[in-house]
Amino acid sequence: MVFMMRRRPLLRAAAVGGGAYLAGKHVARRQADQQDLDADQDQRIDALEQQQQPQAAYPAPAPGTGPAAAPSMADQLNKLADLHSQGVLSDEEFAAAKAKLLGT
Repeated sequence: MVFMMRRRPLLRAAAVGGGAYLAGKHVARRQADQQDLDADQDQRIDALEQQQQPQAAYPAPAPGTGPAAAPSMADQLNKLADLHSQGVLSDEEFAAAKAKLLGT
């Protein structure tokens, strides 16, 4: 009888320890899977951010070699006046375009 009394606590301890070991492995596996998913998501986000950033593939042009600067306000007003005098723009269209250009 002494032998049987001794065996039961050992069996119980082995069963509890084995269950705890398996539960710990399961939790560790879930954490590793979650870390893998997070790392994959971070890589995808980084790739998308790089795609959205403008690419500096071409160096900036030297001053004076690029496209012409935006036309001045006077040039734009003269162009509108020419279009109006040619009949391309009506009086209302000319007034609206001029007001838009002047910001009023």
